[in-house]
Amino acid sequence: MSRNEQGRDILREFTEAVNMTPGELQKWLETDESKHVGWRKKGTQGGESVGHESGRKIIDLLRRRRGELSATDYQHMRKVVGYVHRHMAQRPSGDVRQTRWRYSLMNWGHDPVKAPLPPPGGQSRKALDRHGAPPKERRGPGR
Repeated sequence: MSRNEQGRDILREFTEAVNMTPGELQKWLETDESKHVGWRKKGTQGGESVGHESGRKIIDLLRRRRGELSATDYQHMRKVVGYVHRHMAQRPSGDVRQTRWRYSLMNWGHDPVKAPLPPPGGQSRKALDRHGAPPKERRGPGR
């Protein structure tokens, strides 16, 4: 698999895992709930959690064009995808809307109670809510 194909696959997985817009994530990161969850690096008394720092990086990644992404950016995208997949597999039972589990995932750009974003170039979320997804035969390749 070529480096370009790997980058495309990582970007696709990242955009599937991150279902919050940059604006939603920015607003979330400013809340007390966001600031009080997550693991902090050893030796950082009361400092920023790893997930909160990642959220700031994710906002930056979401706002960049593909051609502006570096190898370090793709590495962080891979880290985000891994985190989201691992933690979704550990979903607690019951209502998760006000849990540290959800808040931690949201710091990483994934709100587990929110519907996934429509694919780039596809219909808007409002249109999908109003009309539903088109029949499979009318969808574009890979959708």
